[in-house]
Amino acid sequence: MKDPIVQEPSGVAAKLAEGTIFSILLTISLSHLLNDTIQSLIPSIYPIVKNSFHLSFTQVGIITLTFQMAASILQPFVGSFTDKRPQPFSLAVGMAITLIGLVLLSLARNYPSVLVAVGLIGIGSAVFHPEASKVAYMASGGRRGLAQSIFQVGGNLGSSLGPLLAALIIVPFGQFYIVWFSLLAMLALILLFNVGKWYQQNLHRIKPKNRPVQLAAQKPITQKTIVASIIILLVLIFSKYFYLASMVSYFTFYLIDKFHLSVQSSQVHLFIFLFAVALGTFFGGPIGDRVGRKYVIWFSILGAAPFTLLLPHVNLFWTSFLSVIIGFILASAFSAILVYAQELLPGKVGLVSGLFFGFAFGMGGIGSAVLGNLADHTSINFVFQVCAFLPLIGLLTALLPNLKARDSH
Repeated sequence: MKDPIVQEPSGVAAKLAEGTIFSILLTISLSHLLNDTIQSLIPSIYPIVKNSFHLSFTQVGIITLTFQMAASILQPFVGSFTDKRPQPFSLAVGMAITLIGLVLLSLARNYPSVLVAVGLIGIGSAVFHPEASKVAYMASGGRRGLAQSIFQVGGNLGSSLGPLLAALIIVPFGQFYIVWFSLLAMLALILLFNVGKWYQQNLHRIKPKNRPVQLAAQKPITQKTIVASIIILLVLIFSKYFYLASMVSYFTFYLIDKFHLSVQSSQVHLFIFLFAVALGTFFGGPIGDRVGRKYVIWFSILGAAPFTLLLPHVNLFWTSFLSVIIGFILASAFSAILVYAQELLPGKVGLVSGLFFGFAFGMGGIGSAVLGNLADHTSINFVFQVCAFLPLIGLLTALLPNLKARDSH
């Protein structure tokens, strides 16, 4: 039966409507790049604020915790709410909140004001990620892994650019120069307002498909298996983002402490790692579309283990080289995990996106705080020795069911 407001497209129009909309995917990816460039400024200025405000590693970790928890706690609620009541222009609203936080961060003159600023940036992120992921789903035309990878690679490129821009602009000129990045937020606002108009006109693309998820053997998957699979996926997210927290928040300190690099040089190494993360994200989704998401998840979590175990025991050259391999392999997981979860829970794209983005942010924040405290009580080098074992949790992938490849149309 046709919807009385938005009619289902038919014939040639249906194919056109259900095709992959690359203009929207590229726009939302660019918006993700701008959003995450802004967010990545937070860990990029840690060496500056640590010295300026005389902070401990624990306090540095709490900055990340504040940002990540503000982002993570709200995301599942935002996603669940917008599944029921779509909010096409919430993307622009989220970016406006991020813009306010960014300006406040440039003006922060004490530790509490830094926490308030990063908290606002986190709230903006909580609105942006589940809704932007839903737009990627809507524009995918069934190529969901590809769509999520295009969306995600923008964010990862943005995350890699933050440390580089911080090294070029903020480290030499000071914290106030963060305010110049508000221009990126304004550009993102314009892009997201236009995406919101497309979203509003294409709500039929997000209608739930009332078909049960199936195993490869054609049997419907049980509710118990779905719940167990979601828990396993979240544990895999935990292993991935706890390790990434060690790299994003403390890799610069590790390089400065072990190899006596300058702050600017350490930021360049962090940029190289995060750029590798962006490349891995791009390849993970499309490969999952072709060979199966479970295989990508296997490789991207467990496959990083040999390299993470070697990292704390090599010289600067091999540290940089191994960080590239680790970043590339680990990053290929997220798109595959997210789309796998969306296939487990059809019709709940916003909820799934919010839950997984939120949990990822939360684990990153908790990981940063816990690891910062561990560094205060031991050493940065010990932190990296402990985190080296996290990818071994990828063995849990064996417990995931093999889902039957399903066409989204």
